Amino acid sequence: MTKKERVKKVMELLDREYGTETRTYLYYDKPWQLLIATILSAQCTDARVNMVTPGLFQKYPTIHDLACAKQEELEEVIHSIGFYHAKAKNIIACCKRLRDVYDSKLPREIEDLTSLAGVGRKTANVIRGNIYGDPSIVVDTHVKRISLKLGFTKETDPVKVEYDLMKVIPKDHWILYNLHVITLGRTICIARRPNCQDCFLRDYCPGKKS
Repeated sequence: MTKKERVKKVMELLDREYGTETRTYLYYDKPWQLLIATILSAQCTDARVNMVTPGLFQKYPTIHDLACAKQEELEEVIHSIGFYHAKAKNIIACCKRLRDVYDSKLPREIEDLTSLAGVGRKTANVIRGNIYGDPSIVVDTHVKRISLKLGFTKETDPVKVEYDLMKVIPKDHWILYNLHVITLGRTICIARRPNCQDCFLRDYCPGKKS
């Protein structure tokens, strides 16, 4: 079986197991709220972020409110999230730029998104994929680790992994791949104890444990 055939089979199995509905695990009502939630999610679980954001967005209901927030008060709201000092500083700076440069609207292009404080390619691609529906590959720890196991990349740098995946994964699955692999990584291909024996991708995974 060629690599192209194996990728196709993996995509089919992921679709069969997890469906083809695009979604995000972070809760939000407005597009800018997903941006803030994604910034908070760095090195933190989505579950923890989802516990914090309802109170955060109630206290700061607009981009302008967050842009004007006092860092110490914002830190109090998000203190249960890792690296809350840096994240509070970045969120305020991010919202100031959104307000002052982009008229409180989320930009669409990756160069504009990554010009915002606290926003790298991963966060930018979350916004592009989930808000604008632009084909985007989000490389988080699950995607990087499992893509290596599947032999879709040999790289460890997230940007290089992203470009490798763009070459092998069909464009209509760029968004889905991230969502599927996150679920796989949380339930079956767990980093410290991968359950290769019961994995539905076992027959197509070069990195499986025998």
